[in-house]
Amino acid sequence: MRQAFVASTSLRPMAQQLLQDRSQPAYAGVNAYARSHAKEDAGALAFLVLGYAHVLDRDFAKAIDPLNRAKVHAGDLGDYVDYYLGNSYLQTGHTAEALATLADFGKTHPDSLLIRDAEVHHADALLLEGQSAGAVTLLEQIRTPVRSDVEFALGRAYAASGQTAKAAETLANIYYTMPTSVEADAAYAELKKLPSVPHPTVAQRKTRADSLMTKHRYAEAADEYRSLANEASPSDRSAMQLALADALHRSGKNHDAKLVLALLGGEGGEVNAHRLYLLGQVAWATNDNDTFYRTVNELRQADPTSPWLEQALLSAANLHLVHHEYDQALDAFREAQQRFPTGARASYVHWKAAWLTLRQGRNDDARKAFEEQIALYPSGAETPAALYWRARLAEEDNQPAMARAFYQKLSDRYRNYYYAELARDRMKHLPASADATAQYPLLDRVPPLENSGKVPDSEPPADELHVQKAQLLGNGGLVDFAVRELQAAAATDGGTWAPAEEAQLYDQTGHYDQAIEVMKHSTPNYFALDIPDLPRKYWEALFPKAFWNDLKRHSAANGLDPYLVASLIRQESEFNPNAVSRANAVGLMQLLPKTGKLVAKEVKLKRYTASQLYTPSVNLQLGTKYFRGMVDKFGGFEYALAAYNAGSDRVEEWLGQGKYRDPQEFVESIPFTETREYVQAILRNASVYKQLYGTP
Repeated sequence: MRQAFVASTSLRPMAQQLLQDRSQPAYAGVNAYARSHAKEDAGALAFLVLGYAHVLDRDFAKAIDPLNRAKVHAGDLGDYVDYYLGNSYLQTGHTAEALATLADFGKTHPDSLLIRDAEVHHADALLLEGQSAGAVTLLEQIRTPVRSDVEFALGRAYAASGQTAKAAETLANIYYTMPTSVEADAAYAELKKLPSVPHPTVAQRKTRADSLMTKHRYAEAADEYRSLANEASPSDRSAMQLALADALHRSGKNHDAKLVLALLGGEGGEVNAHRLYLLGQVAWATNDNDTFYRTVNELRQADPTSPWLEQALLSAANLHLVHHEYDQALDAFREAQQRFPTGARASYVHWKAAWLTLRQGRNDDARKAFEEQIALYPSGAETPAALYWRARLAEEDNQPAMARAFYQKLSDRYRNYYYAELARDRMKHLPASADATAQYPLLDRVPPLENSGKVPDSEPPADELHVQKAQLLGNGGLVDFAVRELQAAAATDGGTWAPAEEAQLYDQTGHYDQAIEVMKHSTPNYFALDIPDLPRKYWEALFPKAFWNDLKRHSAANGLDPYLVASLIRQESEFNPNAVSRANAVGLMQLLPKTGKLVAKEVKLKRYTASQLYTPSVNLQLGTKYFRGMVDKFGGFEYALAAYNAGSDRVEEWLGQGKYRDPQEFVESIPFTETREYVQAILRNASVYKQLYGTP
C-alpha cells in the first residue's frame, strides 16, 4: 500500500481536475496515466478514478471498461472497484454481471465501508431477476441503523414479494418521517402504486410538515399544514393554522399568512400570544412598522409573561435601533431583560441596553451596567465586550490598576477573541505603576473553559488499513472516500489525529473551505486558546495561506496587509474560488458581477468577462482594488470592512450618528449583528494570521 501511495502521488492533480470538471482533456490525461501504469497499483487507482468520473456523469456504460481494468491491481481498493463496477452493470441492464460482482461483496471485502451500499445494489439486482424474497432477506439483515436508501429498497422488495402491508408501512415511514431524503418522493410514488394503502395519520403528516420546516422547506410545509388545518378537529385547528401562517410567512407569502391569522380572532392564552407575534412578524416583513409596534403592545397587554413577547421585544428593539431611535431601543432592550431575566436572549438584551447607555454618555450608569453584565451573565457571549469597555471606562476614570486587571482577565480567558487583542494593545499604554496584582472579586465570576481545550499532537497509526486506504484515495482526488476511511479508523483508534488528517486531505485537493469547517467543528472554542494549545497543523488548516503568491502580490499592489485580505477571504468564502452567495456575489472575495465589471474597467483589464471572477488571480486583483477604494473612502479598515459587508451608504449613515471614541466604539455600535460580527471576526483573524506566520 505504501509503495502504491508513493507511486501514485503524481496522479493527484490530474485526478482532481477530472473529478472537478470532467472535461475531455481531463479524461484523456488520466487515461494516458492509467495506461502507462497499467501493470502497477498506481494504474489501478487511475482506472478507478476514470470509472468513478463516468459514474458521476451517469455514463455507466463507459465506466465498465476502466473499472474492469482497475480490478487486476486494485488490491485493498478492490471494494471501491467492485462497488462501482457492480452498480454500473446494474444501471446498464447487465443484471447477471451485477449479481456476480456484488453477491459475495461482504465476504470478499470484510473490512469495507461500502458493504451496506453494495447490499442495496445487490438487492436491486435480485429484484430485477425476480428474486424478491432474497432481496427482502438481504435487506432486513442490514436495516439497522436506519438509512433511507435501505428502507426504500426494502419497501420495493416487500411490494414485489406481495407483502403489501409491510411495503406500505416502510415506504410511508420514508415519506413522512424522512421527507427531505433523496428517496422521499420516489417512496411516495411507490406508495401510490400499492392497493389499499392506509390513510396517513395526523401524527405522520404533522411529523412530515415539522421536518420540512426544520429543513427550511417552508412552501412544502405550508401545503402540509394547510391540509392538516382543513381536516383538524376544533381542538387542534388553531395549532395547525398557526403553523400554516408561520410557514407562509417564512416562505414570503405574507399576505396569505395574514389571512390565515385573521381566522384566529377570539382565541386566548398562548394561541393568541403566538398569533400576535406572527402578525407582528408579517408587519415587520412588509415594512408596516406602525402595525408591528401596535401588535407588540397588544401582546404586552394580553400576555406579559409569554415567551412570544420576549421575541417580539427583541424585534422591536432592533427595529428602533436600525432607525436610530435609541431611547426607544434602550427601553425595549431593558424591558426584555427585566421581564425575562433568564430568557434565551437575556444576556444579549442586557448588553445592548448597557451599550446604548454608554453611547448616550451616561458613563456612571454604563459602569454599573457593564459590571452587572459580568455578574449576571458571566458565561454569555457578551462578557468579553463587557470586560473591555468596563476597562476602558476605568482608564477614563484614571484607574489604571482596575483597567489592567480587566484587560488581563480578558486576554487570559478569551485569548484570540477580537476584544482580547484590543485589550493587550491597551495594556501596552498603561502606566508601569499600575498594580497588576489588584484583586477584583467580580472577575472571579468569569468561568474558565469547561475543559482545558488543549489538544495534544498525535499521528495516525501508520499500519492501519483504513488510514492507508485514505492516503491512496487522496492521491486519486477521491477525498470524500478518503475522509470516510479516516473517520472509520479514528472511531476505532480514538486518537486526536483525525480532524487534522481530514483537513489535510481537503487542503491537498484545494477544498480549503471544507478543511476549515472540519476544524471548526472539532475544536469549536479554538479562539479561546493560545497558539501552543493546539497542534500547528490545526491552526494551519483553520487559517490557510491559500493562493498566497497572488494574494500577497495584489495586496502589496494596493497597500494592504495580506493577512487582513486573507482574513476577509476566510470570512467571505473560506477560500472557495467557486463560492456564490444568495446575492450572486462570486469567488474568493465575493464580488458582485457589476462590481467586478466596474473595477475591471478601472484597472484596464482587457477582455474581461464575469466568469473570470471564478479565477482566483482575477478575483484577487479586482477584490483588493475594490477594498482599497473602501479604505481610501473611509480612512480606516474598520469602516471599510463594514462597507464591504453592508454597503457604503449604510456606513456613512452610521458614522453620522454622533461621535465615537475610536473605530472600536463604531464597530460595537453597528446595528446589524451580521456586519458587526463580520468586522470583528476579520480583525480577529488577521491577528491570528500574524501570530502564526509572522512577517508576510
